[in-house]
Parts: sequence; C-alpha cells; structure tokens
Amino acid sequence: MVAGYSSSAGAEAPLIISPSQLHRSLKDKKKVTILDTTWFMPNAPRKAREEFQKRRIPGAQFLDLDELASSHELGLKHMMPSGPQFSAACEEYGIEPSTHVVLYDNHGIFSSPRALFMFRSLGHLNSSVLNGGLPHWDAQSFTVDNSPPTPPSQKSRYTLPEPDRNAVRNYEQMVANSALDPSTSVEAELVLDARSAGRFSGNDPEPRPGLSSGHIPNSFSLPFTSFLKTETGPQGSTYTIFREPSDIRQELIAAVGASHAERIINGESTAVTTCGSGMTAGVVWLGLKLLNVPKLSLYDESWTGYAMRPASRIEKA
Repeated sequence: MVAGYSSSAGAEAPLIISPSQLHRSLKDKKKVTILDTTWFMPNAPRKAREEFQKRRIPGAQFLDLDELASSHELGLKHMMPSGPQFSAACEEYGIEPSTHVVLYDNHGIFSSPRALFMFRSLGHLNSSVLNGGLPHWDAQSFTVDNSPPTPPSQKSRYTLPEPDRNAVRNYEQMVANSALDPSTSVEAELVLDARSAGRFSGNDPEPRPGLSSGHIPNSFSLPFTSFLKTETGPQGSTYTIFREPSDIRQELIAAVGASHAERIINGESTAVTTCGSGMTAGVVWLGLKLLNVPKLSLYDESWTGYAMRPASRIEKA
C-alpha cells in the first residue's frame, strides 16, 4: 500500500445496475450518491447542466467531467483528475470511501462509463453505471425531480483508495506499442478504437476542425455503438442500453478476430480502448469489463491528443 492512500474503497458494486435496482436501494434508504455525468459534444445544442437543473433522478448531483479533470499541455478536455482533485470532489459531494456511487447520463449510455472508469481507476470500486440512464429511469415510470436542485447538505472526508496504476496509457506508450504487430508480437497491446468506422478509416472527417482522421498503426476499429442497443421510451424518444455480454463478445470477435478476442478475454493480452477524446472509449472499456476482461487500459488523450502531434504516424483505410 502506498502512503497517503487507504487500502479499501468499500465493497465492489455491480458494474451496471437497472432502474429498479436503484429505486430499491433508495427505497431501502441505503447509502447511495447519484451523479448525473451527462456530457455533450462541444458543438451540440443541448447543455448538460441546464438539463440537470430541469430534470433529474431525485437526490442526484451534477458532475461536470470537463471540470473534474487535469489540465493538459495540448488543451485537451476531461483528462483524468489527480488524486487530490478527485478526493476534494468526493468530499464536496458528500461521498465517503464506503458510499455506493451511481452514475448516469441523459443519452442512456454515453458519458457515464467514462465517469465509472474514473471512479474505478482511482480505487472507488463501490460504483456503478445506471443502465439506460435517466431516459430508462423515466421509461420505468419512476419519479423525476423537476424542482430547483439543492447542494449536498453534508460534506465528507475522503481518503483516496489505492489507484489502478495500469489504468491509463499515455502518448509515449501508445507510440511504442504502435510499432508492434499484434499478429506476430505477444507483447503487443490490442488497441480498440471506439470512433466510427469512417473516422477510423480516414474516409470521414473528425468533428474537430483541422484534425486528421485515420487511426493509430496496428489498432482495430470497434465502434462503441456496437456494444449498445437502442430502446424507445413511452413518449417515443430513444435511448441506449448495453447489449447482452454474449452479443458484446461477438462484436469483439468481429472486430479483432477470434484469436485476438480469446487473448483479450483470457488476459493473455492487454486491451487498450481509445476514441476521439477519451469519452466513448469508456463505453468499450465497460463493455469489456462486463466480459470480465482482466487486463484493460484506456488511452486518456485518445485520437485528439495523438493526431495533434506532428510526429504521429497516421494510417488511413
């Protein structure tokens, strides 16, 4: 155990829970902190904090993933926070190491897995994603709070648990790994890119103006949407939830081949998830966690950080 960290973050919670499970926990007055971690693309017309102020699960607080983040030399957003940043935020939310933290978003499944990656990587294992988020909660006819939000009434003391020091990959590690062909090198980590196939191939542009599309050499295309299915709520609006683990497994096989998939699932190779900015890489990360994949990391800078550097090798098609 490293000095300055506690050895436990309480019990390990399920990776995902259903609206009925969350409702039961609240009804039984269990110690649960609910965080709305909704995030929209910068050019989107919707504003996450404004939506939280108008509609949320009762008792929820808002976590801004762009604010709870480390600064970056390239100006990248929502990078992993430092331990002290994370601890201070938990104290503001009234979270203790034993608190069950439930994370949700307004898409269904989009940004909440990234938030779960943050909590789990920093040692808070008693954390879960609400499958389907607020839309699924609403579709189950559970109460939605429309009143003005109130800040938490009680702060807490939070000692950071032991973090997972293998959770995050940096640029230098990705460059070194990109020189290894996973079909011939047993040391190669298998890089799974959650962006669309068109952006991966270089046929479609990146949302960020002036940024090249394409992919890291020796990486695989695995769009995050392949792990999700779309549901329709009572009012006709759609939202996403995770597919069954058997379906996720088949999508992994389709993306990397049976041999590579077996290596990932058996823990013979580390899988590294990446995307445009580090957000939807969390969806693929969580999908693989649902398969009990033992060796998983996430490239925090993702494609934006990689492609912004002039020295980076970019492959297309």
